[in-house]
Amino acid sequence: MNAKLLEIEGLSAGYGAVPVLRGIALHVAAGEIVTLVGSNGAGKTTLLRAISRTLASRGRIRFDGRDLGALSPEAVFALGLVQVPEGRQLFARMSVEENLQMGAYLRRDAAGIARSFERVYRLFPVLFERRRQKAGSLSGGEQQMCAMGRALMAAPRLLVVDEMSLGLAPVVVDQLLGVLAEIRGEGVTILLVEQDVFAAFSVADRGYVLETGRIVREGKVSELAADPEVRRAYLGVAEAG
Repeated sequence: MNAKLLEIEGLSAGYGAVPVLRGIALHVAAGEIVTLVGSNGAGKTTLLRAISRTLASRGRIRFDGRDLGALSPEAVFALGLVQVPEGRQLFARMSVEENLQMGAYLRRDAAGIARSFERVYRLFPVLFERRRQKAGSLSGGEQQMCAMGRALMAAPRLLVVDEMSLGLAPVVVDQLLGVLAEIRGEGVTILLVEQDVFAAFSVADRGYVLETGRIVREGKVSELAADPEVRRAYLGVAEAG
């Protein structure tokens, strides 16, 4: 088995006196696609904020063996733990190419940045066609591609993708899932956070189910997809009685 790139143990977090996460434990091994699924309000976004260090937490978060507890969000980003945020959060008045350039703002390797541009435009040819266009004028699917491309410009070691499928047509989601598989094939580890369990299970190796701030199921996606409770709650499949 590959080494654990991300390890979370006993993680608790919340807002003020309101607890959201309780005793979270999960890991992502190098080269995997791991999915974290759960309904709206389960605590997925809180967990991602804790991982990126934009929210204080208790417990241990380690990335490639390094404790992230005392690091700033920028330092975590510089280590190669890069998120594609829910809602894309593009700079609407900037061009596609300018948005992509923002992903590389900590890099100083001009040749490497040029290769990253080539990679992004290969993965998302429409972004090359739209590179001079304002990001705010793109379709929802194109904006998601731009957000993913911007994250890839940071040369991530672990790409965390938050609610990629939100508001997108199934054909676009399928296209983006194919890109995730291709990215993983190029050596990037992926944590996919999704409400769309069908989409997540179609591409991931392993998964965790988050409910009301706790991990309630974990395992290979084939095992989770066969679990009666998961099938009933997330896949809309009623078991014959």
